[in-house]
Amino acid sequence: TALRRGLERDEFRLVYQPIVDLETGRPLGVEALVRWHHPERGVVAPMTFIPLAEETGLIVPLGRWVLEEACRTGARWARGTDGQALGYLTVNISGRQLGQPDFVETVTAALAASGMPPAFLVLEITESAVVQQPELALTRLEALKALGVRLAIDDFGTGYSALSYLRQFPIDVLKIDKSFVGDVAEGGQPAALAAAIVALGDALSLRTVAEGVESAAQATVLAELGCPLAQGYHFGRPVDAATIAALLAGARAPAAGAEGEVCCAVA
Repeated sequence: TALRRGLERDEFRLVYQPIVDLETGRPLGVEALVRWHHPERGVVAPMTFIPLAEETGLIVPLGRWVLEEACRTGARWARGTDGQALGYLTVNISGRQLGQPDFVETVTAALAASGMPPAFLVLEITESAVVQQPELALTRLEALKALGVRLAIDDFGTGYSALSYLRQFPIDVLKIDKSFVGDVAEGGQPAALAAAIVALGDALSLRTVAEGVESAAQATVLAELGCPLAQGYHFGRPVDAATIAALLAGARAPAAGAEGEVCCAVA
C-alpha cells in the first residue's frame, strides 16, 4: 500500500552512477537508478521494494516513471547542455515490463516527449528475463532496436545463460556481474572467468562493462584483461543529476561516500 501511495505522491527519485572508460578514467555514460524517499522510513533500499514491486505488478508504472524521468534528464546530457555531452544513458528494464504489449510504445513516447535521441538510450535486461521467454524477448528486442535504442544484457553469467540466445538477440552491450569482479585482482579462476566473458564479448562484437568495481586493483586487472568500461564505488557512488552535471562541467567528481545506498539496478 505504501509503495502504491509512494508512486501517487512522487516519493521516488533517480540517482545516476558514472560508467567510465578504464583506459582514461573519463565518464562515458551513466546508469539511472531509483530510490524511494519514504516520508517516515527514510530512504528505502531498492533490494527491499523492487521485489515487492515485481510481485505486485507495480514495477510497470514505476518503470514507466523511471524511463520517462531518465529520458527527460538524459536529453540535456545528450545535447551537452550540462557542460559536456555524455555518450549514453542506461535504464534497467524488468522482465515484466518487457512482457507488456505496449512496452515498445512506452519507450517511443518517452523518447518523443523528452527529445532524447534514441541512440543515447541503452536498455538493460537481465539474462534470466530474456531466456525465460526467448521468443517474446526476441520480438520485443528487435522492435526496440528498430527504434534506434541500444540493448544490454545485465548480470551476465549469473542466471541461465544460453550462448545461442546471446548470439541471436540484437544485443550491443554485455555487463559483467559484480560477482565475477570482486576477486578478480587475486588472479586465478575469478580473473580467468572475467577474461572469458570479455573475450566472448569481443567475439560477438559486444562492448563489455564490469559492474561493482570497488578498488584500483580491480580496475587495473580488468583493464589488463581488455575490458573497456566499468562502474562501481571506486569511480563514484550513485548521485543526483546536479552532481553529474557538475562532474561533466569539470567542477568536481562524485564523492565516494556521497550516497550510502548499495547500487541496485532497477526498472
